[in-house]
Amino acid sequence: MNHRISKNIVAEAERTGRGIAVEELTGIRARVRLRKPQRATSHSWAFAQLGQFLTCKAQQAGVVVQVDPAYTSQTCHACGHVDKRNRRSQAVFHCGRCDFVGHADYNAAHNIAARGVVRWGEVMRPDAAPILAAS
Repeated sequence: MNHRISKNIVAEAERTGRGIAVEELTGIRARVRLRKPQRATSHSWAFAQLGQFLTCKAQQAGVVVQVDPAYTSQTCHACGHVDKRNRRSQAVFHCGRCDFVGHADYNAAHNIAARGVVRWGEVMRPDAAPILAAS
């Protein structure tokens, strides 16, 4: 199932000329602390397999960009305000500046997507970034 899903996602990205943004999560197993029962779940999670399949297929097709996930869960996608207190709980994001309230993962996904758009432009049109910066 994960093989088919990842294949369809990559095919759609190729067909539409769009990129797939994924977080750069190298070394995450060394950074996170999990209880023993959580370790087995974490290492055998089917979503992790989907992520591996997606990344591998997308790299082969040239439609993937990796983005730095730093502060994506603490940054408001609506106004750009970064604050540790914005992430009220595991599920709730509430911006202290603009009062945006939403699901924390939804907010972080918007931030990753926005970084992916910028990164995709750098990869696909490397000459565009300096021109835009100079103007």
